[in-house]
Amino acid sequence: MNKFRNGLSALLCLFALVASAQEEKKEREPGHTNQSKFKQLYEEFATPNMYRTASGAPGPAYYQQRADYKMDIKLDDEKARLHGEETITYTNNSPDDLEFLWVQLDQNVRAKDSKSPLRNGSGARPYYQPGSFSGDFMGEPFDGGFNIEFVKDANGKPLSYTINQTMMRINIPQPLKSKEKISFSIKWWYNIPDHTVNRARSGYEYFAKDDNRAYVIAQFFPRMAVYSDVEGWQNHQFWGSGEFALPFGDYEVNITVPEDHILDATGELQNRKEVFSKEMMKRYEQARKSFDKPVIIVNQAEAEANEKTKATKTKTWKFKAQNVRDYGFATSRKFIWDMQAVKLGGRTIMAVSMYPKEGNPLWEEYSTKAVVQSLITYSRHTFDYPYHKAISVHAKNQGMEYPMICWNYGRPNEKGEYSDRTKFGMISVIIHEVGHNFFPMIVNSDERQWGWMDEGLDTFMQYLTEQDFGKTYPESITGLEKYPSRRGEPAKIVPYMAGDQSYLAPIMSNPENVYQLGPNAYGKPATALNILRETVMGPELFDHAFKTYAQRWMFKHPTPEDFFRTMEDASAVDLDWFWRAWFYTTDYVDIGVKGVKKFYVSNKPGAELKKIMDARGMTEADLPPLVYLAEEGSADVDPNMIGKKPSEVSQNLNEFMMDNMSAEERAQVKEPKFFYEVTFEKPGGIPMPLIVEYTYADGTTKSITYPPEVWRKNDAEVKVMLSSQSELTNIVVDPKAETADIDTENNSWPKAETKSDFQQFKDKVKG
Repeated sequence: MNKFRNGLSALLCLFALVASAQEEKKEREPGHTNQSKFKQLYEEFATPNMYRTASGAPGPAYYQQRADYKMDIKLDDEKARLHGEETITYTNNSPDDLEFLWVQLDQNVRAKDSKSPLRNGSGARPYYQPGSFSGDFMGEPFDGGFNIEFVKDANGKPLSYTINQTMMRINIPQPLKSKEKISFSIKWWYNIPDHTVNRARSGYEYFAKDDNRAYVIAQFFPRMAVYSDVEGWQNHQFWGSGEFALPFGDYEVNITVPEDHILDATGELQNRKEVFSKEMMKRYEQARKSFDKPVIIVNQAEAEANEKTKATKTKTWKFKAQNVRDYGFATSRKFIWDMQAVKLGGRTIMAVSMYPKEGNPLWEEYSTKAVVQSLITYSRHTFDYPYHKAISVHAKNQGMEYPMICWNYGRPNEKGEYSDRTKFGMISVIIHEVGHNFFPMIVNSDERQWGWMDEGLDTFMQYLTEQDFGKTYPESITGLEKYPSRRGEPAKIVPYMAGDQSYLAPIMSNPENVYQLGPNAYGKPATALNILRETVMGPELFDHAFKTYAQRWMFKHPTPEDFFRTMEDASAVDLDWFWRAWFYTTDYVDIGVKGVKKFYVSNKPGAELKKIMDARGMTEADLPPLVYLAEEGSADVDPNMIGKKPSEVSQNLNEFMMDNMSAEERAQVKEPKFFYEVTFEKPGGIPMPLIVEYTYADGTTKSITYPPEVWRKNDAEVKVMLSSQSELTNIVVDPKAETADIDTENNSWPKAETKSDFQQFKDKVKG
């Protein structure tokens, strides 16, 4: 055995010397920096510190600010106007003294003098939605900005302030020192927009037939900006696409609306017996014990009766919410209301739906079911939902999220008919928006800076929940194999990743600066995480790491690095190559078969080896005992040797087996008859696991998944060696479409025949 090892070492040294000599003859190329996708991410990542550790967990000095609110809100239904007065108590938990405070005025994006509509150039379009056309070209622009009546300190004295578009700087008389609090009050009002025009995130929908509005209200109050160890003050302007960065706090909110309105909001209702009828209370108590189906609190007949009233009196709904980052509410005399109980971690959570008659029968059938499934699936993959309710509110063309409450679209036609597309679209948006309770309402990432951290993670979880929904309610997908998810499966992102690079941006881009926000912030990161779970890491490792991230950062402010680091820390899987390729570039996946060479065992050195021997002045006698391979079609192949066992062809192999194996071991050896060198190519920039299915002449198949590290030393191509008893007849790369490969024409050997568009058209017509 030793003589073989020593001979092999000598031969390897010989190969290295020859290669070195050949390199010296070439003109030297300039050096280069490390361009490998497998390079560590130290250049992209911030240095770990006492606030955020290298493991991805909060550090011992981690802090976050707190903003507590007391608000009195009044809805003027006749003028569609909202009035409010709030007292904010802001706690400075940072180690810094703050010279001023920043407050967000998001409604100013709809002020008359807003710069938001001017930030994107646009020429003439071939079509416009009627509301958009009317708003852009007819009449005066809608004035929806905040009207600030006063800003006062705790003693009622005016505070100086400066408004810069959607941000207001409050000029406090002296710095707010570390660990100190400050209280101040703001009084304001604004005109509520019609949210069906230009898809405003908050506003009303007007129903002309019964002269009523349904309100979904958010971003309705001046809100504290985040101050953190990463950004300092996050006072990036709200332009419309980048969403929100907000601190946690407790809320006490009193909302006054017409007496005949039905209302729900973030927080726990404090005066239920005052605002509920006796029948509503009775039904509510039934709902708290109903775990198998929703209980109607306000039915359709009652809602239709409410539509005909126009109460002149008002009613005040009082809520308290603990440890939430934002606030929203919905109110209308049109609302039908149902609730169902859900058990999670020993607690009872209420799944709630509110919708006008225009949403039925679709909403009564599916809305609360979607809320229930969302709470169950998301909790299983992250943490038990910590709030006492989750509300789905029907709103035309809307999908928007706030703590405990969200707005969702999906409406039948006037006859109550709806397509599968409408049904699944509604279920999916409800799952998505309810899921936002987890990301970012609890795992509180900075949406203004990193849109994908909430949208991408949520869309990934949405995919898992949709698939669960199809299993829980199989009647909902009758005729389908599984729930038809729009995003998440690898093939769904291929058109985007294969698109014009001039209109692509890396996932790690501010949401205001990308061309296609949907694929960029929702689809691509969701697909990447699905591939990471199913193909790269496996569900067990992925699920543990993902849950670790969610539980480390619930009720805190994570960054992308905290997510990336935690996924590696909790799994022991090096993923730097994955984050760099999928999140920091616009590269795509394209892996294929470049070529296949067949070899046979030979009884003499081939031409390639003889060249090396000649270059070193060696004869066959100088070589150690070796087993020779000869490529099919070359003069080195002896036709008489084909089909024989390797040990019958190679005397050296025969001697090795006789010297190192017992007769019993030799009898059990299955000697391969065929040898193949397969060259795989990677025209795409993203390294991925090389998933290959080999098929042989005897009908057997063999699947091998080579790890992504197979590309670490050669980013363009890699060769693998195969041996088999039967002849290799077919190779397919990524046979189950697991990697989002944008070009499958090079995925097969022999190359699969592809028909032209014209031939496909002819076949279709013929069929």
